[in-house]
Amino acid sequence: MLDDLVHRYSKPVPRYTSYPTAPHFHPGVDRVTYAEWLRTVPSDTALSLYIHVPFCDRLCWFCGCHTKQVLRYDPIAAYIPVVMREIETVAKLLDGQGRVTALHLGGGSPSMLQRADLFRLAALIRQRFTIAQNFEFSIEIDPNDMVPERYDDLAEAGVTRVSIGVQDFDPKVQQAINRLQSFEQTAEVVDGMRSRGVSSVNLDVLYGLPHQTLEGLERTVAQSLSLQPDRLALFGYAHVPWLKTHQRMIPEAALPGVIDRFAQSNMAAEQIRGAGYEAIGIDHFALPTDSLAQSARGHQLHRNFQGYTTDAAPALLGFGASAIGSLPQGYVQNQVATGEYIRQVTEHGLATVRGVALTPEDRMRRWVIERLMCDFAVPLEELMRRFGPRAEAVTAEMLGVAFGDHDGLVDFDGECFTMTEKGRPFVRSIAAAFDSYLAAGKARHSLAV
Repeated sequence: MLDDLVHRYSKPVPRYTSYPTAPHFHPGVDRVTYAEWLRTVPSDTALSLYIHVPFCDRLCWFCGCHTKQVLRYDPIAAYIPVVMREIETVAKLLDGQGRVTALHLGGGSPSMLQRADLFRLAALIRQRFTIAQNFEFSIEIDPNDMVPERYDDLAEAGVTRVSIGVQDFDPKVQQAINRLQSFEQTAEVVDGMRSRGVSSVNLDVLYGLPHQTLEGLERTVAQSLSLQPDRLALFGYAHVPWLKTHQRMIPEAALPGVIDRFAQSNMAAEQIRGAGYEAIGIDHFALPTDSLAQSARGHQLHRNFQGYTTDAAPALLGFGASAIGSLPQGYVQNQVATGEYIRQVTEHGLATVRGVALTPEDRMRRWVIERLMCDFAVPLEELMRRFGPRAEAVTAEMLGVAFGDHDGLVDFDGECFTMTEKGRPFVRSIAAAFDSYLAAGKARHSLAV
């Protein structure tokens, strides 16, 4: 029965926005290592930049991000010059190498940034890096931050894409997660940014929230679709109170069980597809004309810490407290605590405190897991072409997974390892079979459905 299947494959596993995953980063990769890696970036490398703004004017209890609530702008005003110093340091180490194809401001609530700080950051990026012609500038927006002049500021700064968190429009659900935000507020932001020339709007909807019902979620999805977003993400709420203590404010008894979560996900996904959107990976949807859908159809989709993306840049440079970056050599992460981040950047120019250097084995398994998460398939010919004899071991593992699959989740015909339609909702669990770090780790993860 389906319920038995859901229970079997709902065990906690990573989301696989990286491989190895963040719990396996270690202090052996530090700011010295990062500086060495930056100095070797080839001149034609595409660079993607991420700036983390770890501040909000309210703390949403469902949030899994590294952020803190502030009641005044002073902490943000003190933080931005330090981020700018980190940017200067990285630019100096790159010494003109690379070209920036994308800039993403995340958080927290980067929409809190005042005009002067937003413009200073945007100007510094353009001054210190070579900007590609197809440059995209995206930002996450909390509608509660928006005032009329802020729309103009974002457009003038060059923002081309916005992402807006909806979560759920049901007042009872909003009260339980401390996120009060009306449909009218959200619609005003969508209209306000589009009227100023922003080319793409993304909305985020959550399932698995406290007091959430199929009927309520259906209404939220219908309202979200009425705004005609270019992209829509449907995320499962990750309840990890052992990591995010503020989630203890959420009444666990009000959370839907794993069967109800699965039903919510399926219902909402069918509703979104029925409105003409194409399913992208496990939790994204896009209009057929959107670049994300086009990338998925062309098997050019990628996955990073922002989720599914068209961003194929081999170097993602993270700035700010807790920011994660990746280069061909491996992953790096900044100091999480904002005060300590400020101290380290002030003293050293960088605040890298942990990461992981990729081995040839890591690169192969990362590619396999990414293709499963993006395409639901791994073609063996390409696997062998990319990784040679090393691929024989993981091919044998695929055979073992297929042989042991008594639920019809995968198909292996000797040429391609493929998730079946029945198996696609459980792809995280299948991807975990190729994670050589998982069994040895002690990290706790969110539910796989």
